[in-house]
Amino acid sequence: MPGKEDTMDHRASPHEAAPSRARPRAGGARAIALVGPFQSGKSTLFEAIMAHTGAIARPGSVEAGTSLADASPEARAHHMSLDLTVATTRYLGDSYGFIDCPGSVEFAQEARGALEAADLAVVVCEADPRKLPQLQLILRDLEARGLPHLLFLNKIDKAEGDLHAALGLLQRASTVPLLLRQIPIWRDGIAVGFVDLALERAYVYREHAASQVVPLEGDLLPLERKARFSLLEKLADHDDALLEQLLDDIEPPRDLVFDDLAEELRQGAACPVLIGSAAHGHGVGRLLKALRHEAPDVAATRARLGVPADAPLACVVKTLHTTHGGKVSLARVLAGEIAEGAPLIGGQGVADRVAGVLEPGCGGLEKRRVAVAGDLVALTRLEHAATGDFIAPRPTPRPAAPPPAPVLALCLAAHERKDDVKLGLALARLAEEDPSLVVEHDAERGEIRLAGQGEMHLRVAVERLAARFGVTVATRPPRVGYCETIRRPVTRRGRHKKQSGGHGQFGDVVLEISPLPRGAGVRFVDASTGGVVPRQYVGAVEEGAREALRQGALGFPVVDVEVKLLDGSHHSVDSSDQAFRAAARLAIAEALPEAAPVLLEPVHEVVVSVPGEAAARVNALIAARRGQMLGFEPRPGWDGWETLRALLPEAEIGDLIVELRSASAGVGSFVRRFDHLQELAGREAESVVAAARAA
Repeated sequence: MPGKEDTMDHRASPHEAAPSRARPRAGGARAIALVGPFQSGKSTLFEAIMAHTGAIARPGSVEAGTSLADASPEARAHHMSLDLTVATTRYLGDSYGFIDCPGSVEFAQEARGALEAADLAVVVCEADPRKLPQLQLILRDLEARGLPHLLFLNKIDKAEGDLHAALGLLQRASTVPLLLRQIPIWRDGIAVGFVDLALERAYVYREHAASQVVPLEGDLLPLERKARFSLLEKLADHDDALLEQLLDDIEPPRDLVFDDLAEELRQGAACPVLIGSAAHGHGVGRLLKALRHEAPDVAATRARLGVPADAPLACVVKTLHTTHGGKVSLARVLAGEIAEGAPLIGGQGVADRVAGVLEPGCGGLEKRRVAVAGDLVALTRLEHAATGDFIAPRPTPRPAAPPPAPVLALCLAAHERKDDVKLGLALARLAEEDPSLVVEHDAERGEIRLAGQGEMHLRVAVERLAARFGVTVATRPPRVGYCETIRRPVTRRGRHKKQSGGHGQFGDVVLEISPLPRGAGVRFVDASTGGVVPRQYVGAVEEGAREALRQGALGFPVVDVEVKLLDGSHHSVDSSDQAFRAAARLAIAEALPEAAPVLLEPVHEVVVSVPGEAAARVNALIAARRGQMLGFEPRPGWDGWETLRALLPEAEIGDLIVELRSASAGVGSFVRRFDHLQELAGREAESVVAAARAA
């Protein structure tokens, strides 16, 4: 239920109620993204905002599976947000589009499009040191984008310890100053209300009733004065007039304080901190008032993105494939108007006509005639528009930011062969909805690989293949790219002779196979003389040799060898390309077992980024996986983070991300690239060869 503080404009006097329906502000609807570490209460705040603004009768529950934000079966089964949730609402006559973003690092890609087009981000967090690294990831991303943001310090009803100590902890995650806007009122160790430092008013929470304005007096008064002065001091760093007033002990006008707060928020010079409890609806009204007066509008967002305002323009924040409605593009209109039938061009340079304009409300999608600058809408049947695209009537070249590199992969195979085509289509749609899912078709290994951001990310994708597309799949880890080579040269003759009436088959070659330096690949040399193998058949000999090298004596592709054609013979009638290919295969197949074959395993250079306190654990983890540490250094621009470089066998990288995140509070990441092949001997090699032969 809205508190009394929620029914008054923050520039009104304590007893002056705001109009019941204020005039809409210029600048169009605002788009607000809700972000924050996993399980910090973003979805609960989203529900509380929708209930407070009258969009829904009462907030749903994440735990009970009744929340708007976790509507998919997979989200409710795993009790976590997996997708963006978008809903529009109105507050005091203004329109807002709120975007609830998943908190797990595995689903961070979902927020990228939303943050591109949002006016402001509300970072929902707790004063929990275990979640500090996740908070730092989020704040660094917002700071890099230049996106204005504020912190909503949630679960204040469960907070323990001093709030200023908590603020100091949170400051470690932010490169810009945190401005504490409110302080809690404590009673018997429980936060029962708050003091608004800008308004200089005190409020007491009342469960399921209006919050009550209480006198700012007694022990509370010196606490408020100290906290308020600290707030004003930080604001004065960017306002000379305010600084002079503070030095002269002049109380600054309240409007000046609010103007400075709004300006520093919009310029990214500071990050305001509000407190509350989303589960109880506490502090939600104050948050909405701050958004109403201080959040930038769509014009400021256009300026931040550097896009024009002279023609219709929208940014696609999410792509969906619906069962009956086809493709739907959730988009933020940045300029102009977009109506049904409007031609729009996306990143592929192909024009599509908008089949429908829909508004995402809490009750579902509602048809609209036209969308204007600021609106968050769903546009249907834009077949060539992708997440992150800027769409407009004329081409608007703007490359979308690449998704993060995948860190875990699975091989997929449909349980029924008849579903192979359906599987390909389903994977393409999942990857279009979520660009951080990568589908790879490896013809050489005969694998379809689905790569993503972690174990849960891939598990959800497999669940959706079955639930949404009716394709059940078997999964297994991808095969490691083992190869083999030889240690000594061997020469063998291969003769293919077949006579069955009419023209026969005859091919005869003498081939020498010898080792080459590591990384040289496969080389073929024709050293024959006198036309013993006619020139028109030399190409067939090379083809046959290369075919035989695809699977060597140990069962893996053979690399770093030279095959030399030394001699041979032919028949004027029976010789053919097919016969010489067969002869070459025979010669190589007989030579390889006698050439001292050796197994090679691929080794990758891995660059790991983790908080400094996790560096020792990660170092031990790499050593346990047969890794070779190359060095480590501070991560540039990331205070308290380390970058570790190591060489690691591909066989040890498969599930590395699982242990890496376990060792780094869930935020560790890595990128890798192939470095070289190295010999593998002993029990490890025997185990690999035995497994390959068994398969």
